[in-house]
Amino acid sequence: QVQLVESGGGLVQAGGSLRLSCAASGRTFSNYAMCWFRQAPGKEREFVAAINWSGVTTNYADSVKGRFTISRDNAKNMGFLQMNSLKPEDTAVYYCAARDVLRIGIQPGEYKYWGQGTQVTVSA
Repeated sequence: QVQLVESGGGLVQAGGSLRLSCAASGRTFSNYAMCWFRQAPGKEREFVAAINWSGVTTNYADSVKGRFTISRDNAKNMGFLQMNSLKPEDTAVYYCAARDVLRIGIQPGEYKYWGQGTQVTVSA
């Protein structure tokens, strides 16, 4: 199995940027598709962005298209989420997830491995 640890969250003003990182350990990271989800207080966990094993294929929620970029560095066992033009509605706990399937999935139930989450707060 693979272990995931997120970092990079914090407090930022609207319009600002943050870069989240997801450090993977355990199995070969390149065997896993990776995804970022987020969960705001009182809301369900929602899909943000996903990337396939090679990094060639990506998918984004409509709410973050054009503002967020997902990427990965398999040589370093790292995944990333670059978040630009942040809005207060982006405030949530962000989770990195992985599944031992090469293709992308966008449902939380499709992912077996999860990090502990990192808080992102965007002030107006």
